[in-house]
Formats: sequence, C-alpha cells, structure tokens
Amino acid sequence: MPLLNDADSRHGPALIGALLRMPWETVLQRMLAGLHQRGFTDLGAPHLTVLQWPGPDDLRPSELAARTRMSKQALNYLLGQLERDGYLERRDDPRDQRFKRIVLTKRGQRAARAMRDIVGEVEAEWEQRLGPERFADLRVLLTDLNRHVALGHTPAGDT
Repeated sequence: MPLLNDADSRHGPALIGALLRMPWETVLQRMLAGLHQRGFTDLGAPHLTVLQWPGPDDLRPSELAARTRMSKQALNYLLGQLERDGYLERRDDPRDQRFKRIVLTKRGQRAARAMRDIVGEVEAEWEQRLGPERFADLRVLLTDLNRHVALGHTPAGDT
C-alpha cells in the first residue's frame, strides 16, 4: 500500500475519500469475519448494507432503498435472501395496508448486536493505537462531518 501522505507518489497524497474508505474497508472485513465466527456464515458484504446502523427496522423497503442508495430491485433481492435466512420479515404496514414494513427477527437482532460488538472491538483497538484523546477527537470530527453532510452542507461552505 502506498504511503498516505506521499506527495511524491505518482498519485499524490491520499484524498479524503481514500482516507475514509480504507478504514471502512477494514471495519467491513472485520464485521464479516466476526459474524462468520459467531455463526452468521450466510451473511455477505451486500447484506451488511441492509443491516448497517441504524438498521432497517420499521422502514418500508422503498425508504431503505433510498437510504442505502440501492435500486428497489437490488434491495428487494437482498431482503428476500435475508427473509429466507431468518433475519427479517416484511410485514403489512399497520398505517397503510398497501405497503410493507421491515421487521428484524430475533436472529436479525442478534446479528445486528454482533455487528455493533465487532465494531466496538475495532474501535477499542484504534483507540489504543491512536490514544484516547486522539480517538475522541477523531470521533468528534467524524460526527461533525456527518452532521454537516446530513444537513446538506459541506465543511467548505459553512461560514
């Protein structure tokens, strides 16, 4: 792997997208490995997109498709797999019978808890590596950045 700050590289230094992507890929790999070790061997990376925080509970499939930026067809395919494997159910929406709502089963809830536990382990390792203060700073910065993104702002556009 090239050095992240290697300005002399033919690619230049890593930009923010790469700096965010590389840790995420580590988290994803650790989640899959940890889930498989815990007996959730039927889950793959695409399923984690459906189950990732804050989870699909009580959403309509169309709402989850929008949140995950997936086509409705691709999402419904994954929902079908997860439903067959016992992670979730699609139930009638009590507020509008024309629609379905996603509900995690006990197995789905256990998988979601396992995912949080695994990510917690990764965070503990990173906190030990970076030190508690720097890790806390990282969390504050990422939370702040996510808040700006969620509001449709960019850090450069704020005054």
